[in-house]
Amino acid sequence: GTFIVNGTERVIVSQMHRSPGVFFDHDKGKTHSSGKLLFAARVIPYRGSWLDIEFDAKDIVYARIDRRRKIPVTSLMFALGLDGEAILNTFYKKILYKRTKEGWRVPFDANRFRGYSTINDLIDADTGKVVLEAGKKLTVRAARQLQEKGLKALRLADEELVGNYLAEDLVNPKTGEIYAEAGEEITDKLMKALNEQGYKELPLLDIDHVNVGAYIRNTLSADKNMTREDALFDIYRVMRPGEPPTLDSAQAMFQSLFFDAERYDLSAVGRVKMNMRLDLDAPDTQRTLRKEDILSVIKTLVDLRDGKGEIDDIDHLGNRRVRSVGELMENQYRIGLLRM
Repeated sequence: GTFIVNGTERVIVSQMHRSPGVFFDHDKGKTHSSGKLLFAARVIPYRGSWLDIEFDAKDIVYARIDRRRKIPVTSLMFALGLDGEAILNTFYKKILYKRTKEGWRVPFDANRFRGYSTINDLIDADTGKVVLEAGKKLTVRAARQLQEKGLKALRLADEELVGNYLAEDLVNPKTGEIYAEAGEEITDKLMKALNEQGYKELPLLDIDHVNVGAYIRNTLSADKNMTREDALFDIYRVMRPGEPPTLDSAQAMFQSLFFDAERYDLSAVGRVKMNMRLDLDAPDTQRTLRKEDILSVIKTLVDLRDGKGEIDDIDHLGNRRVRSVGELMENQYRIGLLRM
């Protein structure tokens, strides 16, 4: 049948479009001259704002809403109500380094220490025997053999902790003074200060730059927003440039972007696809985004950058769906009714 829309005769035919859901992709090395692969994720709703999360050439992670100016992804997480420490704990495991008379005792894990190059001899913390001489690299095989032999913990000297990152804020319980914040890099100077304060345990982030990169931590330290308010204002300025933000309006606008069923709809198809891709178990009726969805998109993207997992093929027909005539008519009716 034909329709008359605004006085012109129209025929509706079904069309194919990208299925709602989440897609992971890289630029195939085209953007940057070095040919480095920059990974990106995109959450496409049936209707509403698109959310892009992408790496830049310096391995900082950014978010874009509706293809606008990019903001550091940590600002998006602040706006979701996380603080710096919570962000780091979402993306990184914690390892407790314990102080002994001889040095720092670290639990040994073959996966973590593979590819580790030594400054000093690596010493078994329990027996005091040298497991690997200085200046050598611990191969995957050697690491596995050590684990099978029952190596539980290593002893590391102060200088081998330098370059690691703290997992928690270190606060003086008596005065409430903060010595160092979560995500701060350990320097010689900080190491001395911590020793003077007599710290017996240090929770550090499991970042070895081989299996786990420091991308989120570096994004956090490059992000100029430190609180939820700053982040909400920043997002408001990106979405509505030139308007002075108030906390209420910024909060309302952020809420309406992805979490308001009136304005954002993944559709049942989009939700099912998203659950499949991210291993989530949200019900099909949950058609707006949740905090967990956004965090697991970021997590999956960071895993891709660390070499775990595969990207999606956009042209694959499994990632497309057909919009039938009824659906296109429904959209036309919605537009018409909204104009009345």
